[in-house]
Amino acid sequence: MRVTINGEEKDFDGAMSVWNLLGAVGLDPAKVAVERNLEIVPRSQYAEISVEDGDRLEVVHFIGGGASGGDFFEIAGRRFTSRLLVGTGKYKDFEETRAAIEASGAEIVTVAVRRVNISDPGLPMLVDYLDPKKYTYLPNTAGCYSADEAVRTLRLAREAGGWDLVKLEVLGDEKTLYPDITETIAAAETLIKENFKVMVYCNDDPIIAKRLEDMGCVAVMPLGSLIGSGLGILNPLNIALIKKSASVPVLVDAGVGAASDAAVAMELGCDGVLMNSAIAGANDPVKMARAMKLAVEAGRLSFLAGRMAKRKYADPSSSPAGLI
Repeated sequence: MRVTINGEEKDFDGAMSVWNLLGAVGLDPAKVAVERNLEIVPRSQYAEISVEDGDRLEVVHFIGGGASGGDFFEIAGRRFTSRLLVGTGKYKDFEETRAAIEASGAEIVTVAVRRVNISDPGLPMLVDYLDPKKYTYLPNTAGCYSADEAVRTLRLAREAGGWDLVKLEVLGDEKTLYPDITETIAAAETLIKENFKVMVYCNDDPIIAKRLEDMGCVAVMPLGSLIGSGLGILNPLNIALIKKSASVPVLVDAGVGAASDAAVAMELGCDGVLMNSAIAGANDPVKMARAMKLAVEAGRLSFLAGRMAKRKYADPSSSPAGLI
């Protein structure tokens, strides 16, 4: 069978599906779009549609507009360059919220779902200060203590803004705000069946994180420490184990207090860090937002560079050769 792919003729042993053909030429079907004989092939049908002798295929992908390389990560097929995700709560007003988030360089902002003030519908809303066309809104289920509450909240969020990328958190108690994993799993199962793309807040248990990934969650978000505590990353070993076994993005969520905490998370290899209290609770939120941006970037560079090996004994920087 002879097929023309992007203007080049290639020979194959008989008819095969679009999916198998892409694999045969070394392409990831999830990362390309295919046109067969001037008709777009839906990605959902790659395994069903056959390629036959004489077919002409165009296979394309996205590249940066005039730039090459770049450091980015993907969540549910969406590409982001900022690895700092920020919350929108706890600021003194919407003006401070906007200023801090602009300083952070974040592209994704979490938003809670709350009832509209019917008695005064003219009050300003978050969308008046943070343009949903500029920022990716990530509706979350903050304040939910059951799977049913969380699912209901996110159904309303999707109806309100059309968002299917969501952050799921189901809390166990008001004192620790620790995740209730049983209810979290139940909520995730329902949401995934309803075609939500679920980023999930969880504890720092590698087994649970892997189970959530295997269920279909598009990102796992283990806590560094308790929400709003500022205690930093208490169990870096577990976070590193979660990242090592995951094939979806891993983002530290909760507990960051200082810029050094954010850098540690990134040096562990995490794909990003989500925070709110660390910025909003600072004496100068805008300045802290800038610090967190730089810390995430520094931690990422440190991880990519590869740290030196740890040694039990000293190793002088200068050679003793030629010593007087």
